[in-house]
Amino acid sequence: MAFVTRFAPSPTGYLHKGHALSAMTAWQAAKQAGGRFLLRIEDIDATRCKPEFEAGIQEDLAWLGLDWEQPVRRQSDHLADYQDALDRLRAMGLLYRCFRTRREVLDEIGRAPHHAGEGPDGAVFTGGPLPAAEEQALLDQGRSFAWRLSLSAARERLGAAWNDLSFVEGGEGAVQARPETAGDVVLARKDVGVAYHLAVVWDDALQGVTHVIRGRDLFEATHIQRLLQALLELPTPTYRHHGLLTGPDGKRFAKRDRSQTLRELRAGGMTAQALRSELGFGDPP
Repeated sequence: MAFVTRFAPSPTGYLHKGHALSAMTAWQAAKQAGGRFLLRIEDIDATRCKPEFEAGIQEDLAWLGLDWEQPVRRQSDHLADYQDALDRLRAMGLLYRCFRTRREVLDEIGRAPHHAGEGPDGAVFTGGPLPAAEEQALLDQGRSFAWRLSLSAARERLGAAWNDLSFVEGGEGAVQARPETAGDVVLARKDVGVAYHLAVVWDDALQGVTHVIRGRDLFEATHIQRLLQALLELPTPTYRHHGLLTGPDGKRFAKRDRSQTLRELRAGGMTAQALRSELGFGDPP
């Protein structure tokens, strides 16, 4: 079987060491398997993604000695594809409009006597659709809404197959998928026409990705993505979630925490060879 993997950053900032580890881990796996390595730019959030960050991503990866197939897929060029997938789920009766704000969702969860805790995207929500008359009244008022995936409807559609949902995690074998830990996730908003979960499973299938190699912080997201693959009848790749780098404070590297970027390290005199060695990789072939 062909081996195809990818590195799929969002251009919302410059890359840091954690990104370098993830990119090199996937790239090296592809090289060792005689497979293909893809770069995908996940830029569906037009309010945060910037062209200079995309250019910086490619510059940093080239500096590290990585190469990838052309052309690079940019999600913003394929929004119609994701809309088609969204329409398919809606036609199956699996989506509902949610008019609650993020604050209202959190407040509602806080008032519940029992709930599932925290999912990969934050607090778990399973509110369900509003009565038709109430929903229409809000639509008539021009209220914004998000499209949420109904777990109860998805469970009903899959029937007994729900209990058979699983994915292969490299080194661990089959893992039982638990999409209920994510709740009714948002798959589209007014400001972002499609959410990460739907776009990523669609792209992985379209690009023939056989192995998803990414950080452990995305392990929980795999459960809801496995469900979407089943609902849309898409293939399921083999997954491998590697460990995360942490800084001196014990926190993982993250853009939002202003982790030192690769371009800052480069400007400070660090060489690509030194960084590769620090992260446990040799020189590129």
